[in-house]
Amino acid sequence: MVPQTFSSSYLTGFMETLKFAVLPGDGIGPEVMTVALRVLEQAGQRFGFRPDATHADIGGIAIDNHGIAYPDSTHQVCEEADAILFGSVGGPKWETLPPKDQPERASLLAIRKAFSLYANIRPGLLYAEIADASPLKRERIPDGIDIVCIRELTGGIYFGDKSTSTLDNGEEQAIDTMVYKTSEIERIAQVAIDTALGRGKRVCSVDKANVLECSVLWRKVVAAYFAEHAPQIELDHMYVDNAAMQLARDPNQFDVLFTENMFGDILSDEMGVICGSLGMLASASLGARQNGRGKPFGLYEPSGGTAPDIAGQGIANPCAQILSGALMLRHSFGLNEEADAIETAVRSTVEAGARTADIAFGLDSVGSEAMGEAVLERLA
Repeated sequence: MVPQTFSSSYLTGFMETLKFAVLPGDGIGPEVMTVALRVLEQAGQRFGFRPDATHADIGGIAIDNHGIAYPDSTHQVCEEADAILFGSVGGPKWETLPPKDQPERASLLAIRKAFSLYANIRPGLLYAEIADASPLKRERIPDGIDIVCIRELTGGIYFGDKSTSTLDNGEEQAIDTMVYKTSEIERIAQVAIDTALGRGKRVCSVDKANVLECSVLWRKVVAAYFAEHAPQIELDHMYVDNAAMQLARDPNQFDVLFTENMFGDILSDEMGVICGSLGMLASASLGARQNGRGKPFGLYEPSGGTAPDIAGQGIANPCAQILSGALMLRHSFGLNEEADAIETAVRSTVEAGARTADIAFGLDSVGSEAMGEAVLERLA
């Protein structure tokens, strides 16, 4: 696929230009991305900016078109942008490939590494109006859920040395190495601090310090860093097994959950379940580098996957992709008012009763396009 530039006839004059890469990927990715781009276009009309988005292949579609999940041409598109709006990658079609060549590992992990996207910010938001979508009893979450998970994204066991071997007795052995350095822990701790300062000033750091040396270091560094740089923030520590239980028992006891890569992967997915639908959850992955605007370069994506079982049917929930676009406006372009407007439009759409099938629960459901239209009406 040759990269294409997204544009509209109204995008003229002296509007501020927002240059970002669009990587729709596989499954429902292209469907929900189309809706999200329409929302960004309308936000541009309302607030006076021009979305300058260049499309490129990634994941399974890139394997089909280029023979590799993360081709050089896609990397170049991302290098020339100020942010990346990402869809989803993977699916049954490519599951027979060797693990290192499968879309998730060969593209998503690769792009995180290429741009040092070390900080994942995943809001866990469940509107009270759709609390029935959560598996938790409504009396446990009468006002919905509002928490944030901060996950270290480029260290730990996912990025440590890996090996397989055959022992003398013929048994196979596999080794994955978990590694963390003080500097890696401190920089993600700062992201947790910055997030907490904009919320309730409470952070729960999650580790397994009773078993793992990496977690012993994690807890030591986190405690010292918060004491020096953010003594006004209430910091607690919790073992990951207890955190998983507490998250299911009473999620709103947390404000900011903060943890390493593998634990964050697991806990943020659990958070997605208790929040009712991954179709409502966005995420931001921020890096150390600044973009051309002096803001953090980031990758913004829905928390869910490619949903191959419903791909092509036009019924996927586009809200997570729309909200990922809002996070992009806020973090990589500094457009807080514009981001707020999109988030408010999504919330008011759900409050008014518009529901895709994943959050309908007894109400009539609408398709992806109709859900997008409802958001556009409120954004206008």
